Amino acid sequence: MTYTQVLRRRWKKGTTGKVWTKMTPYQIILGPIYTEKSTKLWEDGTKYVFKVHKDANKIDVKQAVQKIYDVDVSKVNVLRSPHKGRAMRKTVRRSYKKAIVTLQGDKKIELIG
Repeated sequence: MTYTQVLRRRWKKGTTGKVWTKMTPYQIILGPIYTEKSTKLWEDGTKYVFKVHKDANKIDVKQAVQKIYDVDVSKVNVLRSPHKGRAMRKTVRRSYKKAIVTLQGDKKIELIG
């Protein structure tokens, strides 16, 4: 086995989630995020923004959304929003992880906001 084959095997994407066996889907998906940008995304197309558990990965988020909302997910982007402390301001924004979920087909998720 060559070195590149070893690296490819190491980098192969897994099919199991990180916290899927430890948590329920409702503990992984904490709720939708209602901002101007996220509202524009789900009004325009098939993208939805959710606040997710800090230990969840893309596979966990995909399985949880499919289980909760009964839709087919084609793509998941996960990012962390940084902590904004008290430097020259009164309020604190805590860090959190959010996921932008793209759906397949014409199915939609009914979000109440």
